Amino acid sequence: MRLEHAGEKALQGLVKQGLLKCAKACKLEFCKHCVLGKQTRVKFGITIHHTKDILDYVYTNIWGPSKNASWGGSHYFVTFVDDFSRRIWVYTMKHKDEVLKIFLKWKMMIEMQSGRKIKTLRSDNDGEYKFDPFMKVCQDEGIVRHFTVRETPQQNGVAERMNRTLLEKV
Repeated sequence: MRLEHAGEKALQGLVKQGLLKCAKACKLEFCKHCVLGKQTRVKFGITIHHTKDILDYVYTNIWGPSKNASWGGSHYFVTFVDDFSRRIWVYTMKHKDEVLKIFLKWKMMIEMQSGRKIKTLRSDNDGEYKFDPFMKVCQDEGIVRHFTVRETPQQNGVAERMNRTLLEKV
């Protein structure tokens, strides 16, 4: 049984459900490893933008490579997060250069289903999002691009936090 630094409340819940045999509820000692593992850089100032409907502002980010491939052979995944609804779409990729093909597929699906167009796309400053074909598609479709400063994942916090949540769940 591997609990991976589970919190006190989580452990108490497992004890109440009878899932931890021979365990009793008790007060846990302070664990510096738990605190250091969850520590992140200091937040940047909060930006204020108000989205009024879905697809007004979409965050995207690529995570990877993973050490081990998925069963389908993927080492990366890309996420798209709608700012208004906080709905997330996740696509696995074998290589980073698949992001344009996946974006176009996702864009067509979401615009057909919602009847709305993507207005603004926020991403980090990585090459996959800045190479000419991707920029041309966005320009042709009238999608405004917002880029973060290099090496500052906190500026794309919504997408970064979603990636972290997904990895913790997996």
